Order: sequence, then C-alpha cells, then structure tokens
Amino acid sequence: MTISYNNTIRLNEATSDFSYQVKELSGVNFNQCFHCLSCSGGCPFSGIMDYLPNRVIRLIQYGQKEQALTCSSIWLCVGCDTCATQCPNAVDISSVMKALCRIALNENTISEPDIYSFHKEVFNSIQKYGRTHKLEIMMRYKLYKRDFFSDIGVGTKMLLKQKLEFLPSRVSNIKEIRQLFEENRDL
Repeated sequence: MTISYNNTIRLNEATSDFSYQVKELSGVNFNQCFHCLSCSGGCPFSGIMDYLPNRVIRLIQYGQKEQALTCSSIWLCVGCDTCATQCPNAVDISSVMKALCRIALNENTISEPDIYSFHKEVFNSIQKYGRTHKLEIMMRYKLYKRDFFSDIGVGTKMLLKQKLEFLPSRVSNIKEIRQLFEENRDL
C-alpha cells in the first residue's frame, strides 16, 4: 500500500524499513518530533547545515533515505545534545544523527569524507594514548588533505601559547581504553 502526499513523497515498505532501522540503531522515537524548530534554534551548527536537525528527522519520517544519508548535516553534528535539551519532547537528535552516520558508513555513502577523516584521527589518537594528542591529529589530518601551510600561523600561535603539546600524554591504564574500543568496534 502506498500513501501519497501532494504526489511528491511516497511512503511505502522501504520507508518503514529505513525508519525502523534508524529507530533501532538510535533507540530514539523520532516520531515524537512535531517540528517546532527548538532543536534547530539551539544547534550551534545549524547555520552551516544543509538540512536543519528537524528536517533530517522529517527526511527519515518520509523515508528519504538517500537524502538523509548524503546530507552534510549528519557529519556536522558534534553530538553536543543541545537539540535534545531544547526539544519539548526530549527527542535525542544527536543519537539519530550518529545512527545515520553508521548506516552511511555501512553503505559507503560518506558525503563528507574530510569530516570523517578528522573523526577517524581523533579516535585513533584516543585509542593510541587514551586521550587526544591534538598536534598529531592535526598533522595527520593535514597529511590526508595535503594542505600543509594554510593555517600554519594559527598552529604556531597555539604552540607558543602552549595550547598544543609536542609529546602526547598518556593515561595510566591504556589497556582499559583499548578494551573499550575493542568491545565497541561495531558501534
């Protein structure tokens, strides 16, 4: 059975499959969203997103899988949870965004490879040292981008103000951190 609204959006079995998949991965009932825009008004990154957070929810509700998985908004979300605290229904949109990223990764539809690469470097640093080593993260990211000198002035200032450490600091029990990564590899 197909339901149609204005002949532009068709809701069918594939729609419910995608919605169900996002709901299962995120653990969020995004159908509680009534699109009041509180999440979007509170989001510090909404100004650079191609779809506001509530619009991403609407894409899922309408089964617009390709648009939801290829939008840059899911990669720009930093998981600060401002959206959830602003939401009158406590819809955890950042968990939905993370679920969409996981689906996009599984389907190899990474619309923002630079952001994904940066995230990988942050996680690699945490796995390696138990915390972030910002200088190494930035150097590895710069190597990936092959953009070595565009912000060298900022980097130099940060080094002089001791905002970046030359050598990484490590947690005392790195085995626990690595075990967490191993246990959650599929997440």
